[in-house]
Amino acid sequence: MAEDNAPAAPAKKGKLKLIILLIAVVVLAIGLSVVGTLWFLGGGIPGITGGDADAATEQAEVFVPSTYTVLEKALVTTVQAPGRQRYAQAYLAFEADDPQALAAASQHMPLLRSRLISVLGDRSFEDLQTPEGRQTLADDMLAAVNSALEQEGEPPLLRVLFRNFVVQ
Repeated sequence: MAEDNAPAAPAKKGKLKLIILLIAVVVLAIGLSVVGTLWFLGGGIPGITGGDADAATEQAEVFVPSTYTVLEKALVTTVQAPGRQRYAQAYLAFEADDPQALAAASQHMPLLRSRLISVLGDRSFEDLQTPEGRQTLADDMLAAVNSALEQEGEPPLLRVLFRNFVVQ
């Protein structure tokens, strides 16, 4: 019986080597096909940069994250409504890609708050209750703020953001 078990062991080793060899060949073939496809489509080979890739990265725009400033005090004003007096309260933040624009906004904050309150007070209660009305309000506030900053010779803001908005 010991003689029957001895020949079986070398046969298993031969099959294991064959399976490992086939797996290696398949992995190599898949890798070569991926690299060949990337090269053929003009995407370049990962890890190898050519002259075209360097020129493209130099011309690509550099991502500049936005910066924000928060208006600590809320804007509170009455709004137009038939029959009774209504109020609107808005907590705002400014977004800019240029920190100088935010510094200018902080410097001219009394002027900007006055413009923002005027824009908010000109709205009707019904308009402020719809998402479209609030978006229009934010766009008009941005236009008013950027107009004031432009008159002062300062860079513009990107957006006026609502942190909290209440009408009653």
